[in-house]
Amino acid sequence: MIQKTMDLSLGKVKIKIGNKTLMEDPVFFAGPCSVENLDTMRKIACDLKEMGVDVLRGGAFKPRTSPYAFQGLKDEGLEILSIIKKEFDMVISTEILDLRDIEKAADIVDIIQIGSRNMYNYVLLEEVGKLGKPVILKRGFSATVNEWINAAEYILNIGNDQVILCERGIRTFETTTRNTLDLNSVAYLDRNCRLPVIVDPSHGTGVRELVKPMALAGIMAGADGLLIETHVDPDSACSDSQQTINMDTLREIMKNTSEIWRLT
Repeated sequence: MIQKTMDLSLGKVKIKIGNKTLMEDPVFFAGPCSVENLDTMRKIACDLKEMGVDVLRGGAFKPRTSPYAFQGLKDEGLEILSIIKKEFDMVISTEILDLRDIEKAADIVDIIQIGSRNMYNYVLLEEVGKLGKPVILKRGFSATVNEWINAAEYILNIGNDQVILCERGIRTFETTTRNTLDLNSVAYLDRNCRLPVIVDPSHGTGVRELVKPMALAGIMAGADGLLIETHVDPDSACSDSQQTINMDTLREIMKNTSEIWRLT
């Protein structure tokens, strides 16, 4: 197994990811699929801070299959994230969809997320890489592991070595779940790639009841952390409510994964 350690440079906050012998727990990225309003984000941030979640994730810009679905608050969402960052002193992660949004997010977002739809957007990857900020690179819907690693190379070649791979499930013939969470890739990357890999069981399943077991399975497979959609009132979430868990379930996941982490 390759020993890998990444120290994320996030201002006052330092997050270590990648080497299980040096870390007491996996890294947790959690929060709502979409930034909805300031009051809700405050409630979510308060709970996540109390639980010890490392990074608050929340989407300001939302790529949706249907043009009629909620597209996120966009610039207003970034402003809400900025307020939350200052009030709670939390590390913030959000997805960037477009070159035009990079400058807006540069002073607010600590960790840039590149979603599945943009894994092949090599120009965006290079421009995001130039920011020098950590980048979560999600696997494309139908991308092979080799294609995924090559996409990461576009960021690495710019001189930004703070790339985290995120397995979020791939599209197969199976329809009982939103995607098929490929934990084979996690085990393979853990042993053959120097980049940290995290698992997104929310998009990987699309089913709330499956998030916990697949989160635990992801850690067993070798993941260095988890990215989970959570909300104070999941049923009312503007985006992906069916795969969003509540805070109590997140607490259970964090407790159980810590126990598993010490065995792996």
